[in-house]
Amino acid sequence: QVQLVEYGGGLVQAGGSLRLSCAASGRTFSTYIMGWFRQAPGKEREFVAVISWSGANTRYTDSVKGRFTISRDNAKNTVYLQMNSLKSEDTAVYYCAARSGPIILTTPVEYDYWGQGTQVTVSS
Repeated sequence: QVQLVEYGGGLVQAGGSLRLSCAASGRTFSTYIMGWFRQAPGKEREFVAVISWSGANTRYTDSVKGRFTISRDNAKNTVYLQMNSLKSEDTAVYYCAARSGPIILTTPVEYDYWGQGTQVTVSS
């Protein structure tokens, strides 16, 4: 069982930056693929970024490439999402999620554990 808690959401002006953190419980954090997803009002939950066990492999949705960076610190059981050059369309509730197993996947249904979400609002 893994419990996830997100931190770092808030209100920011367009062009600004935020860093989200997701703290995980448990001693097997390093064996989970970690992902960030987001859900805007009236829309489906969508993939944002994912990182492999070691952090060596990452993947991003096209709309955030070059602006967002996912990273992890296995010693601290934490995954991060650095968000730069934020746009109004990035406004959403952001969720971190954990997936057991070695394969990087980007669909929400493939993830086993979810945090409660943190609101990110970008004002234009």
